[in-house]
Amino acid sequence: MRTPMTLNDSNRQIKIDSQEAIEYPTGDGQPMAETAIHRDLMIYAIESLKTHFADRDDVWISGNDFVYFVEGDPNRRVSPDTYVVFEVGNEMRDCYKSWEEGGKMPDVVFEFTSKTTRQEDTKKKLELYEQKLKVSEYFLFDPTGDYLKPILQGYRLVDGRYERMSLQNDRLYSDKLGLELVLEDGNLRLIHPLTRWRYLTPAEEHNRAEAERNRAETEHIRAEREASAREIAEDRALRAEEELALLRTELQARNVGT
Repeated sequence: MRTPMTLNDSNRQIKIDSQEAIEYPTGDGQPMAETAIHRDLMIYAIESLKTHFADRDDVWISGNDFVYFVEGDPNRRVSPDTYVVFEVGNEMRDCYKSWEEGGKMPDVVFEFTSKTTRQEDTKKKLELYEQKLKVSEYFLFDPTGDYLKPILQGYRLVDGRYERMSLQNDRLYSDKLGLELVLEDGNLRLIHPLTRWRYLTPAEEHNRAEAERNRAETEHIRAEREASAREIAEDRALRAEEELALLRTELQARNVGT
């Protein structure tokens, strides 16, 4: 016999049906970034961080997708250029819904400032990350050097408010990431403070791999030449020994004849 639906069950079902009817878009039709420089920065940051945390399955790293932070309201969203969330799974997502992640918000956010995003990055988003999402660390970088002074800035959440990080020797340190954000000739690079490993851009990685292949080929050619030289030397030495042995035999034969 079917159990009659109670009022509470009915209300719960209505809530579920209403939630299922809400659409949370995965994109807004806008380009990934304002310029190729900003696009490459996003790719560099995301891929470098994925490599840095490759041995962990509880870190979600993404960017240029929607982070929804209010269940039932698809308009309450933000799209960081790059963000990191700890203590959640790293399985692929079309977008990030905080209520499906135990309420976890991004722990670290990067925004790469441009002419059209400067005001939003330094005011609206800063206030949102500080007061609503409680993002522990917020970094801004201006790759063209036109809109931020200094071009690399960082904020750390202390007692619910952002405190500006001090840029020292053209670098900031992220406690959450365990990495240094370093300015190198106007470019942003992520460097491990202990090993001094410098995460490379795809182009730099290609050049490094190409240089390594060239070095390996040069080493292989050198080794082949050395092996060939050893073989020649050994062959000459063997022939010299054979000639010496033959000479000794001839001398002995002459001595016997006399």
